[in-house]
Amino acid sequence: MADEAPVTLITGASRGIGQAIALRCAKENQQLVLCARSVDALSATLEGCHQTGAPEPLCIGMDLERSDLIPALFQDIFKRYGRLDGLVNNAGILHEGLLGMIRPEEIDRVLAINIKAPLMMIQYAARLMTRRKTGSIVNLASIMGVRGAAGLALYAASKAAVVGMTLSAAKELGPKGIRVNAISPGFIATDMTAGLPEAACAARLASIGMGRAGTPEEVADVAGFLLSNAAAYITGQVIGVDGQMTV
Repeated sequence: MADEAPVTLITGASRGIGQAIALRCAKENQQLVLCARSVDALSATLEGCHQTGAPEPLCIGMDLERSDLIPALFQDIFKRYGRLDGLVNNAGILHEGLLGMIRPEEIDRVLAINIKAPLMMIQYAARLMTRRKTGSIVNLASIMGVRGAAGLALYAASKAAVVGMTLSAAKELGPKGIRVNAISPGFIATDMTAGLPEAACAARLASIGMGRAGTPEEVADVAGFLLSNAAAYITGQVIGVDGQMTV
């Protein structure tokens, strides 16, 4: 049992930070369970994993607004592998909108994907991890959830909730041998940020002490560390990966 490949579930694994984390974990020969809105969306990530020689990933197409599908996901993981060693709650959606202009349906969607889904994932992951009294959960928060930003009240609120659930889960699950940490990225060069207007992008870059956007791989390195035994005594932390960004 001890020589089996660690099983790690990563949500939002089709691109950006999630894809970078998946490829890093694949290089470490982990058995990956990759989630995205569709299996087809995972094709590039899957090809990258194949190139590392890692075990064949399990690819799951799932809309995280459908929280009723989450229990079946963990049942499948247990039936296939009998264990879960790592969970990366990476999937999330960005919302920009000034107060007074945010529609109720937008609030419902952001909170469903950015808060409800990861909270449910933590609950079900903890059940599997408790069986072996070990495991690592990594939640992707945001610098906006720690410091806030004008025009991002909804998104910042959702990511602040991720910080709160991380700190609370770490206290609750620590006695069971399960570590829970969060990563708080700043301005990272992904498809999500590529859609920003040029002026907004320039303003964000000007706010970064190191003078450049971060890369998904730089976030993935921190996630990989937190998932590993090298971080065996680290829990309840929110680690900024922001190049000294001010908001």
